[in-house]
Amino acid sequence: MNEGLRESLRAGAQLALAGLAAAALLAGTWALTRDRIADAEQRAKLQALEIVLPPDRYDNDPIADAVQVRAPAWLGSESATVSRARLAGAPSALVLEVVAPDGYAGPIKLLIAVAADGTVLGVRVTAHQETPGLGDNIEAGRSDWITRFAGRALGDPPASRWQVQRDGGDFPQFAGATLTPRAVVAAVRRTLQFVARHGDAVRAAGPGATLSFDDAPAPDDAP
Repeated sequence: MNEGLRESLRAGAQLALAGLAAAALLAGTWALTRDRIADAEQRAKLQALEIVLPPDRYDNDPIADAVQVRAPAWLGSESATVSRARLAGAPSALVLEVVAPDGYAGPIKLLIAVAADGTVLGVRVTAHQETPGLGDNIEAGRSDWITRFAGRALGDPPASRWQVQRDGGDFPQFAGATLTPRAVVAAVRRTLQFVARHGDAVRAAGPGATLSFDDAPAPDDAP
């Protein structure tokens, strides 16, 4: 074997060993950190839930007790996570990941908590692309507008007033940005209608189940 070939083989072997060592290091790091990463993700999800779901409303793990719901006509996405809160074994609230698809600049993602009696516990925006200084007033950090849903329910206000004020409803719009609050109001109302119609099935399903609902709000129910 000539010297050049020997050097090439030696270099190749060294590269292979270095690759194996790097792979082993990555595998070891992942094994050491995966539990901490999972714990951090769990804490982040719980913190998001606690924004809309008061801690005294549950004594279970709502995230572990979640289901997947396919009800795009109601919740605005092909698949939505619904976390279920229970207190002393009894259903106390649902926390739904909802999308308002008709925002001014695109879909608006929401987290909506609904108590077992159909009352809104809280609503928060989790992602949006609305215009800064106008549509972004849906953020709790910019105004208290989003907090106006807490304590509301179907019938409070009456169905005809689940709209922004410009459309004859109870909820104020923003100067120069009516489409954004209109989309959020409609999404919250559809969510309450969904819970009223399908909440029992969602609460009764086993943890991790996937439920599909192909129906939609009736035309008369549209905001």
